[in-house]
Amino acid sequence: MRYAIVSETYPPEVNGVALTVHALETGLRARGHQVGMIRPRQADEHIDGKHSKPMNQTLVRGAPLPRYPGLRFGLPAGRTLAALWRKQRPDAIYVATEGPLGWSAVRTARKLGIPATTGFHTRFDEYIERYGAGFLTPVAFAWMRRFHNMADATIVPTDQLADFLRSRGFREVQVLRRAVDTKLFDPARRDRALRASWGLGDDALAVMYLGRVAPEKNLDLAIAAFRAIQKQQPSARFVWVGDGPARAAIEAAHPDFVFAGVQRGEMLARHFASADLFVFPSLTETFGNVTLEAMASAVPTVAFDYGAAREHLRAGMHGAAVPFGDRDAFVRAAVHVSSDARMRRAMGAQARVAVAQLNPESVARNFDGILAGLATQRSAA
Repeated sequence: MRYAIVSETYPPEVNGVALTVHALETGLRARGHQVGMIRPRQADEHIDGKHSKPMNQTLVRGAPLPRYPGLRFGLPAGRTLAALWRKQRPDAIYVATEGPLGWSAVRTARKLGIPATTGFHTRFDEYIERYGAGFLTPVAFAWMRRFHNMADATIVPTDQLADFLRSRGFREVQVLRRAVDTKLFDPARRDRALRASWGLGDDALAVMYLGRVAPEKNLDLAIAAFRAIQKQQPSARFVWVGDGPARAAIEAAHPDFVFAGVQRGEMLARHFASADLFVFPSLTETFGNVTLEAMASAVPTVAFDYGAAREHLRAGMHGAAVPFGDRDAFVRAAVHVSSDARMRRAMGAQARVAVAQLNPESVARNFDGILAGLATQRSAA
């Protein structure tokens, strides 16, 4: 079959949406389908002053995303998409993002009678509140609901999120569970030299935060948890992997923290496997892929009990799944898990086993089934 995927973020950009979209695209291609990728042109995509043209991709105009250096959003491209899809009509499309490009894609698909599904990846309503504009939260949520209800289906990663959206007027919500690449994220990648570069010996504690360094990630709680740990283990180091608008301020205020910047591929996996504890205090995730990556790397995790943690992290077995929003409980859990090296190793080993069967191929098969089902329904109608 011929499918099209529309996304306003894509590798080498590093974020959960970009990596999830790439995995879905790769999975469909591995199943023998033709997949056209539509996304904004990234800033460095040029050859000798001329724009490059990646194979099987249509690049459209974009603009920088405010307060998110390095990321862009796509501008409306209805005419381009209509011409493209009239020439090579897809059996179904998947729209991963709710930006201007995403809106134009869904509207164009509706005009052409092409079945469309959307992905609910980002809680923009909660992001807005974290950036000091909470009064706009109801407007943002209504805007997201309208966008997703224009499509034939909306894909979410957990039953919890599906129930939440259905209770608030989202129609045709379907669950597509996530997986993790356990070949890439593997405790065998633990690197003594890398730990030494952080100022750590074999027995010292490396606490890690990995993700966007931004206000919506609730990072003051990660810092509070580490400082509580440090009171008991003065030699512990806090390693930050990622970048974002809050990095400069945190780095200036906490010169003892280790900032490793953005990491990708095997280097990212080495960083994860070289940690001893992963703290993930975010309250704004739709899933949280990094939780699965930590578990696959045999790193015990402390996170709030929703998203990936609700689905896969068992308190006392793999780390701690803390009641949603309970800051004191989060700090206590981080201190407890960090306190016993033997317990951490046992938790890490059990976490690795718990995610070993989360097969990316099964996700691709189920995603294919959703798209093919929509195409069949439209054809029958």
